[in-house]
Amino acid sequence: MTALYPPIEPYAEHRLAVTAPHILHIEECGNPHGRPVVFLHGGPGAGCEPYHRRFFDPRRYRIILFDQRGAGRSTPHAALVGNTTPELIADMERIRTWLGIERWIVFGGSWGSTLALCYAETYPERVLGLILRGIFLCRPEEIHWFYQEGANWAFPDYWEDYVRPIPKDERHGLVAAFYRRLTGGDPEERLRCARAWSLWEGRTANLRPKTDVVDFFGGEQTALALARIECHYFKHDAFLAPNQILAWAHRLADIPGVIVHGRYDLICPVRNAWDLHQAWPQATLHIVPDAAHSATEPGISAALVQATDDFAERTPWPPTP
Repeated sequence: MTALYPPIEPYAEHRLAVTAPHILHIEECGNPHGRPVVFLHGGPGAGCEPYHRRFFDPRRYRIILFDQRGAGRSTPHAALVGNTTPELIADMERIRTWLGIERWIVFGGSWGSTLALCYAETYPERVLGLILRGIFLCRPEEIHWFYQEGANWAFPDYWEDYVRPIPKDERHGLVAAFYRRLTGGDPEERLRCARAWSLWEGRTANLRPKTDVVDFFGGEQTALALARIECHYFKHDAFLAPNQILAWAHRLADIPGVIVHGRYDLICPVRNAWDLHQAWPQATLHIVPDAAHSATEPGISAALVQATDDFAERTPWPPTP
């Protein structure tokens, strides 16, 4: 990740109560008077990490990061009640107005790209631009590919560890089988299934395996939130209408955008980015030739930083009245 800006610390941290019982953790970094950009983490449920601050020039950006409901430092941890895509979109609007921001750039990867697109299609007038990575459109065939059949052909060894907690007679419907256990009353089984689910994602995210990525996904806090919240969303079709993101893509026509996607992404195959670009041709599509899914891969990191630098150059600040 040598392309990233140097590490920075927040200049402000906040706790914002939204609909009960959720309280969001929010932080601001960089220049308080810079171009506002909001970072949307993946999962859903993964939470923010310190390196997420480093995709942006801290002299030119007011960088807002927040942990979505149930994730990271937001509370209650791994909570599913009141945790839906429309609620997360509403949270973004609460944060924007609470921080006194008129319009902002929206940056998101993987599930963060899903949420960014849903938000921009709901509030296009609030979006200065979109920078998206590892496109995930939450279509049933995408869920089936990674959690039922498709990616297992590329990673049969990792797949064996993923399905191990599920009895063979239930493996015809893995999302439902995991959901029963991740929401069940046995804490040991919840954690065992959460780690299996989360490590399947962590082990397949990079073109070349990275121990620190796998360790992050295998940690108890991350695994429980990621697995429970992801499975909750995927069991309920991400709380979206069928093909909603592409059907509403015409609402993005006036929003400048950059799409960055790894050629060998087997979590979110490059077809997702291609389909989005066909529906939103105004965006620039950059397929990184030697990368998979993770934002930590050098080619993807470099492309994302280049995108944020380009947006800073072409977004005059402060805006002309």
